[in-house]
Amino acid sequence: MGNNKPLRVTALRAVITDFLAARYKDKLEAVKEDANDSNAANLQREKLRQQFDPATWLEDAARRAAQIQAVTHSLKPVHPDAKGTNLYSPPSTLAGIELVGSHCLGDAFAGDVVGNAAALDVYKFLKQMHEGHSLLALSVAGDADLAAALSDDPAQAQVWLQAFATLTEPRGRVTSHTLAKQLYWQTGDDVQADDSYHLLSPLYASSLAHRVYETLQDDRFSEAAKAARDARKANTFSERPVHEYPHMAVQQLGGTKPQNISQLNSERRGNNCLLASLPPVWRSTDLKPLLNTDSMFHRYSRRPEVRQAVKDLLAFLKTDPTRNVATRSKRAAWVNLLIDEFLQFTSELRSLEPGWSQTPQCKLTESECRWLDDDGVKATDTELDRAPPTDIPERICAAFANWLNAQLRPPLPMGDPEFLAWRNAMMEEIKAQEREGTHAE
Repeated sequence: MGNNKPLRVTALRAVITDFLAARYKDKLEAVKEDANDSNAANLQREKLRQQFDPATWLEDAARRAAQIQAVTHSLKPVHPDAKGTNLYSPPSTLAGIELVGSHCLGDAFAGDVVGNAAALDVYKFLKQMHEGHSLLALSVAGDADLAAALSDDPAQAQVWLQAFATLTEPRGRVTSHTLAKQLYWQTGDDVQADDSYHLLSPLYASSLAHRVYETLQDDRFSEAAKAARDARKANTFSERPVHEYPHMAVQQLGGTKPQNISQLNSERRGNNCLLASLPPVWRSTDLKPLLNTDSMFHRYSRRPEVRQAVKDLLAFLKTDPTRNVATRSKRAAWVNLLIDEFLQFTSELRSLEPGWSQTPQCKLTESECRWLDDDGVKATDTELDRAPPTDIPERICAAFANWLNAQLRPPLPMGDPEFLAWRNAMMEEIKAQEREGTHAE
């Protein structure tokens, strides 16, 4: 064997023969006896025995290796009909950055494979491990002991070894596809110059997605995770923390044939977990329910922006400006600012836990309770079997108009015309936000 290590060669050959023996056993169990023709079953068994003879099977596997490609980043999850380049980029070859990515996986990453699903058994063979290394990794490294284990004929062994090693190499020239995602990434300063951009074609990080899937499966369904959740319910100690993944979605890739996307996708039955990517709900540290007060406008009036806008509007109107377009525009600007602050103020209160308005400490009017805590009031409506009013926005607009008149009177003689102007301005803004889908009652 020359410079080969006989014991290691023997161990590697055992890995190969054990894999083929297990495959042969599985196929053999599927052979059914025919009472009328026992020779047919015997012939089928003999055919299987010849098929899984090491030399025969390895020759066929080396031929079929060209039909599949080992990858870590694949294209078909982006679109199942996309045809282009897939990449095999082990984590050790990637630059380390502070963000989470495939580079975080380390050496114990799950490689994927794409191509002809009928040749996936070749990849399963190359995934067999010896001394912490897969047969694929040893093939890529040109391991002499693996070559000796494959065949006693050195020339034949090298042909097979090289055929298996090509699984990690790109097929053909690097290409994208019309169904692949593409985006222009600015690299220069001139946004109008073509050479200021790189055209990127992002691929699906299959190995990273599989690690995420395995982690979620363990955190959600493993016996250790179940025991930890039971301990939490019983208020007892558990060394394992409980991990929750709220608002998670599952994307199905490949439909009824997930194996057409990739091997790892098939192992996940096409399930690809999508963690919630939601904007945070802003809550001020001093945000509290409006309790022991008879009007929400008491707290609204204390907002610095509101106080300043009322002060500026009052000072402007006290000058008795000329009634023209410029005057109306300036007045409208301050009123719109007050409306924006009001809608922001009420939006913040809506983020509180529903039901706070139904406590005895809440002294607000019915319309304000429904405006600020609609879900909480609806629960009470259901319990009491009562129908809610349909004019809450109108009541709120009228309350805002009355409040603003009160802020300007005295010294200004605010009356019905001003009331109608403030109320209509608020109603227009509420309806505009409802049309845009940004106003949630």
